[in-house]
Amino acid sequence: MSIGIVMLVHNSLERAAQVARHWTASGCPVVLHVDKSVSRRDFRTLRDRLRPDPLIRFSKRHRCEWGTWGIVAASQAASETMLATFPDVSHVFLSSGSCLPLRPVAELVDYLAARPQTDFIESATTSDVPWIVGGLGEERFTLRFPFSWKRQRRLFDKWVDVQRRFKLKRRIPQGLVPHMGSQWWCLSRETLSRILKSPERAMHDRYFRRVWIPDESYYQTLARLYSRNIESRSLTLSKFDYQGKPHVFYDDHLQLLRRSDCFVARKIWPGAERLYRAFLTDDAGAMKKAEPNPAKIDRIFAKAVERRTRGRPGLYMQSRMPRNGHENGITAHPYSVFQGFSELFVDFEDWLANASGTRVHGHLFAPKRVEFAVGESIIDGALTDNAATRDHAPERFLTNLIWNTRGERQCFQFSPRDNQDVNWIMARDPNAQISVVTGAWAVPLFRSKKNFSTLRSEAARLQRVESEQLAILRSNHANAQIRIWSMAEFIESPMEPLQTVLDEIAQKKSRWIGEAPRLEDLAGFGQFLQKLKNEGMHPYLMGDFPVEQESQEMPAIKQRPYLVR
Repeated sequence: MSIGIVMLVHNSLERAAQVARHWTASGCPVVLHVDKSVSRRDFRTLRDRLRPDPLIRFSKRHRCEWGTWGIVAASQAASETMLATFPDVSHVFLSSGSCLPLRPVAELVDYLAARPQTDFIESATTSDVPWIVGGLGEERFTLRFPFSWKRQRRLFDKWVDVQRRFKLKRRIPQGLVPHMGSQWWCLSRETLSRILKSPERAMHDRYFRRVWIPDESYYQTLARLYSRNIESRSLTLSKFDYQGKPHVFYDDHLQLLRRSDCFVARKIWPGAERLYRAFLTDDAGAMKKAEPNPAKIDRIFAKAVERRTRGRPGLYMQSRMPRNGHENGITAHPYSVFQGFSELFVDFEDWLANASGTRVHGHLFAPKRVEFAVGESIIDGALTDNAATRDHAPERFLTNLIWNTRGERQCFQFSPRDNQDVNWIMARDPNAQISVVTGAWAVPLFRSKKNFSTLRSEAARLQRVESEQLAILRSNHANAQIRIWSMAEFIESPMEPLQTVLDEIAQKKSRWIGEAPRLEDLAGFGQFLQKLKNEGMHPYLMGDFPVEQESQEMPAIKQRPYLVR
């Protein structure tokens, strides 16, 4: 006994000829169907090259277009030629010109000889298949599809809509239960003969001629009528991406293909010299005997699909810019934002860098320049301190900064004076730790010697900006770790919130003793706020800050010890 190979060829004719000779060298006859779209000259060249081989035949040519009946007609013609010409064939194996045998042909022959009545064809009802991507399920069997999905897409969609609107449905022939599966099957001679010689074949062909993608349902459905024993799986390794397009295997997939233990794989890139050399070899150099198990590499393909569709957390690509809420992580690593702290404490950035051991920047979104740590003008990823460049896409500036420095926690200052376009992305980001002392922006105004009417106008603007920011931070859509204190509340006991923030940065309880940061001199600040009120502005974000506060001694936290990591 032997197995017959039906090859559907439409391009890369040289590779198809190479694989055909490999099959016949092991005693397996091959019938090639060459797509009618291939030029006559190329077809004659291929035929003349293979004609000396007595185990190679060519079948009647049909025009094969994806999703149409031509592919089924091609397999029918080639199968009829195979059954009529080679009576010793026990199984017929359907493959394409881009398929590549992965194991010695003798192993496949022995495997099928041990299972003479078994048909290997993926066959499942439409409600049980998970691989339909953006297509039609049951409707592909009840609607008519006279137009090509690829060449006549508008007509195709329009005709589907018309049939749905007017409820025009076809009757499924009695006795048929539509099944679907991979088009790459291996059927026993008995089953294939029953399908092709069935008295009802004309009716079956007429029905499936208007089914969409009939090569994935014709044999899969009819095998359920005529087969004695179906094993619903394909012996061909064929993987598809999230769009339903077949994965193409290249030279660097050699070890992956070896691990699959499958007999045949598609779709192989014609230029994959290493693959063709590795697998079209003698038996000693081929893979060892094992049960075909494509599921062994499913995890790798699932990971590839996830990487393709979701990407890596915090990494953005031009080809996959996500919609809000559909990113695979807004940023790549936790970071901390401090608002109001550098206004309240002297040299807060230096103190925080020493206390936390992290890189502490100034105001990254300041109006004039990006205030990178220690005055740098360029940092990781070639991000510059140019404000105009940053403001072209401030959200991407932030995500790029975190991506380029992932693994190292970044801390930076923020205030109502800065570019506010990043408020929403920070509020939505679970990686963000945002600590805000409201109203602290008034301290620089208090220490300024500008005209008071100018200060009053600026104070009103900053309060309005911060109020809008707080509304975002308190939104139901905020996912960041957010802590908000009024200025009056914070300076009553500044060490407690500072310690809490430091512990969160370190992600563990601190152990070492250090000195607290020095608070700015706020004597007279209460009177400054009262003066703003007297001028008609209501500075409410600072909290309850009475005028008498200016004559009271501020909390002496300079000498207080605190615990840091």
